[in-house]
Amino acid sequence: MMRCIVVDDEQLVRELLEDNIRQIPFLQLIKACKNALEAIDVLQSEAVDLVFLDIQMPGLSGLQFLQSLNEPPLIILVTAYEKYALEGFNLNVVDYILKPFSFERFLKAANRANELFKLKQLKAAPTTGAPDFFVNVEYTLVKIVVSDIEYVEGLKDYIKIHLSSSPKPVLTHMTIKAIEEKLPSGAFIRTHKSFLVAASKITSIKRDFVCIHEKEIPVSEFYKENLKGLF
Repeated sequence: MMRCIVVDDEQLVRELLEDNIRQIPFLQLIKACKNALEAIDVLQSEAVDLVFLDIQMPGLSGLQFLQSLNEPPLIILVTAYEKYALEGFNLNVVDYILKPFSFERFLKAANRANELFKLKQLKAAPTTGAPDFFVNVEYTLVKIVVSDIEYVEGLKDYIKIHLSSSPKPVLTHMTIKAIEEKLPSGAFIRTHKSFLVAASKITSIKRDFVCIHEKEIPVSEFYKENLKGLF
């Protein structure tokens, strides 16, 4: 949900914007401000994702307010003056709504802001992945760095973990299913009941093999479907 404020010196416009905001499930109104200075106070005390901003206001104009912000939230300009459109878009506003406007026009601008908001959240989100882990090798715990794994080979109750940093694989008592659960979802592809391959390490694909440089890892008919995501 986007936390938003309204900044407009006209009471009727503020009330209309407030009513429109309340009808949209992904918008949450924090405050309706009468001028830009009041909005600055709100931004200093509240987390705000979106501002519906008038341009011509007494004192500090909407554009002056916008230019004063180091890291502005998403901005939708709401104004009666078309002449400021170019200047507004040069300031990277989401949309430019001309008064008087319909609810449909308002909703279109809000949807555009919501798409950009979700995109910003995705970019800001930390990369999720399984942490590095230890395996038991001849009574010694050996650290496995996930990003170093090229592929895993299953040998009944044992596995060989083939690493980029070592010509010799790590042999440990574990099933391929157990290590698959430790690895980041989507980062490794099952190509065969006995092979699990790091997708990012694959350098070429043949009919019945995937290759990591000169190494060929078999692909069984049953698991060929898993490779479609690579194309």
